[in-house]
Amino acid sequence: MTPLSQPPREVAVIDIGSNSVRMVLYRLEGRAVWTVLNEKVLAGLGRDLASTGRLSPEGCAMSLTALRRFAALLEGVQPQALFVAATAAVREASDGEDFRNRITAETGLQVRVLSGEDEARYAALGVLAGAPSAGGVVADMGGASLELVRIADGAVGRGVTLPLGPFSLTGKKGFDPQRVQAAADKALKDVAADYRAQTLYAVGGAWRSLAQVRMAFSGHPLRIVHQFAMSAEEARDLARLIGRASPGSLDKVPGLSKKRAETLPHAAVILDRLIDHLDLSRIEFSAWGVREGLLFESLDPETLAIDPLLAGSAALGARQGVSPTLPAALDAWIAPILTALPTAFGPERDAVLARAACNVADLGARLHPDHRVELVFDQVLRAPVPGQTHAERAFLASALNARYGGAPATPEPEAMTRLLPPVAATRARALGLAMRLGCDLSGRSPHLLANAGVQITGGALRLTAAPGYADLLLGEQTRRRARALADTMGLALEI
Repeated sequence: MTPLSQPPREVAVIDIGSNSVRMVLYRLEGRAVWTVLNEKVLAGLGRDLASTGRLSPEGCAMSLTALRRFAALLEGVQPQALFVAATAAVREASDGEDFRNRITAETGLQVRVLSGEDEARYAALGVLAGAPSAGGVVADMGGASLELVRIADGAVGRGVTLPLGPFSLTGKKGFDPQRVQAAADKALKDVAADYRAQTLYAVGGAWRSLAQVRMAFSGHPLRIVHQFAMSAEEARDLARLIGRASPGSLDKVPGLSKKRAETLPHAAVILDRLIDHLDLSRIEFSAWGVREGLLFESLDPETLAIDPLLAGSAALGARQGVSPTLPAALDAWIAPILTALPTAFGPERDAVLARAACNVADLGARLHPDHRVELVFDQVLRAPVPGQTHAERAFLASALNARYGGAPATPEPEAMTRLLPPVAATRARALGLAMRLGCDLSGRSPHLLANAGVQITGGALRLTAAPGYADLLLGEQTRRRARALADTMGLALEI
């Protein structure tokens, strides 16, 4: 099965959480997933749970208003599938069942209340859907609970639910860091041995806000939370800084809402304790969680096995109407060139990145030539395609910059310097120049490309053509493209 062998379809997921009520409408093109609509209300359903054991009346009213709107939108959109799930607040509140019945009566939506085990499993499935090679422990923080679950080799392990959400530990006097720390230490002490790991995958709005604060403070060149990572030492410093910050100072952080600022210190304290108890070395943030886990559980195993980066890049490239056989032909044609280069991310991962780059090799086909380099570079760097680290985003953007004749510095030189090691930058540029050579030599025709060959032998890049094709393929522009590639690789050129 290819990434685009299935017809597109739309799927909606409504997540009734302890803090937010959200609807996401997804468009699926095989394994490629695009967010068409993402709307949320920070209703705070679980705000009163610790003190009353019941749902917040204000939160119920806000949630029902949002859900009525979501139901009306769904009437118009008519998605092929709909998942409606409620998590810890509705699960644990004494009036949770009454609220669920009220939702059905007023909106017609049938709500599934997830158990703590379900919630942990779906969060882990969501992480794996967005980063299939992830391995470690997932920490999904909602308003009322924290779920921990192990993941390894594409499989979900045992999970546990802990009462460590901000609404479970906020007393009448508000946030108390000592109280939160003591509760976290008590809860984690009994489970730490089962969940120690090098990498923690942080899922949930509070964690995402922490990532956004870190990116803002450090001047990180991308504002993409998914697969943003930092060391445990960096995370601890950030957590302790936020844990001591005043509410007024947090309100001034760009892009951080007041309601998110209220729960951020709590998340910071929990993260600090997780680092200690689980002996963490690295924190990676996932924008995918329970909603995507629900979505991906419905897909067949063959579709799930497709790499999300390859699926997303294939879907992006296919929109240009270029021959669907060109990416595979180009990938095979440039393989001898890439084999001669030092690896950047390891042999297997380099191969995936090369195929992804070939999938979008004609992304600029319908863009204005005066702005093509900048537009393609930006789109590849910031595309809403999962399954790639920030360094890999920079690698692919640098490759496409070279593919369209961009200068070695790229349109964002400082960002590339921060994100991409020199050996990876060199490989990216050679990859882009190889694609440029192959596409221009053949006029993007897989048939003509098959009648040209390229080899690296004896310190030279050797370009050949099949009998009868030399005049068609090996013109002056071909020579210029080949010369640029050979110079980048430090090779002589033979045609």
